[in-house]
Amino acid sequence: MEVRLKILYTSLCHTDVYFWEAKRQNPLFPRIYGHEAGGIFESVGEGVTDLKPGDHVLPIFTGECKECAHCKSEESNMCDLLRINTDRGVMLSDGKSRFSIRGQPIYHFLGTSTFSEYTVVHVGCVAKINPLAPLDKVCVISCGISTGLGAMVNVAKPPKGSTVAVFGLGAVGLAAAEGARIAGASRIIGVDLNPNRFQGAKKFGVTEFVNPKDHNKPVQEVIAEMTNGGVDRSVECTGNVDAMISAFECVHDGWGVAVLVGVPHKDAVFKTHPINLLNERTLKGTFFGNYKPRSDIPSVVEKYMNKELEVEKFITHQVPFSEINKAFDYMLKGEGLRCIIRMEE
Repeated sequence: MEVRLKILYTSLCHTDVYFWEAKRQNPLFPRIYGHEAGGIFESVGEGVTDLKPGDHVLPIFTGECKECAHCKSEESNMCDLLRINTDRGVMLSDGKSRFSIRGQPIYHFLGTSTFSEYTVVHVGCVAKINPLAPLDKVCVISCGISTGLGAMVNVAKPPKGSTVAVFGLGAVGLAAAEGARIAGASRIIGVDLNPNRFQGAKKFGVTEFVNPKDHNKPVQEVIAEMTNGGVDRSVECTGNVDAMISAFECVHDGWGVAVLVGVPHKDAVFKTHPINLLNERTLKGTFFGNYKPRSDIPSVVEKYMNKELEVEKFITHQVPFSEINKAFDYMLKGEGLRCIIRMEE
């Protein structure tokens, strides 16, 4: 059930940086990072029937086996077999790596390892897409853009004309804002501690900005005052537990829905008064925007092809693979959203 992919374009996501820095997780090295990419299906392993050499594909950091209870459920994309596993650096079939150097194994990352001209992945982690879609653009759909977009359109589901708050204006948060724009939200309030992000966020439909540092009271109170009691929907994309609490408490009682996207520190605890729930606010979580990789991601690519979804505005830099360290520099300095890395010089 394995396939070999020729990676043509990959982009750098903050998750790569987080695990490269090896903060607060098991450091597993040597390892090939990268998980947001586009390429061509090159060769097939035993048991694979639905792909052929030459197919254009996006490798995905989570999977869809199509057999387990989660895959058969219309409500879940948390595949029992192939859901994200940040500690596993080997293939499922035999517990071994497909990469090596001088006889020593190099470990996989998120089942994808796209910072490589060739990679081997489980077929359940591959989305076959429209061959006319430009891989140097749609590669960003394989992780961050789908995560934010899906959190908004699949989970928060803002009604047309509603008010929405987005916490965190990185690539994922801006994809959530884009989802709110597509859904027809009337006000999209961006919340971020970095004022430099505000101007660029307008391109993604953000209409107003709140910097929590500018106020001497909790930001949820600020938003409630701005919106006559709270927003209809909020999506949190920072991973900061205080932002999560604010995102929940800033939605309107009676119908407000808050969706958590960011991944918190493993010791973080979410605290809120139960009356906030009893007053008919809803708190939800989502993983990869509730998209099933094989079933749903091809249709997200079609949204781009039909000009419903704009991905170019997420792409701020492009470098050849030999200059991949520049992509890390851009991200560490907060300069830009997505840097496309061309594998062929």
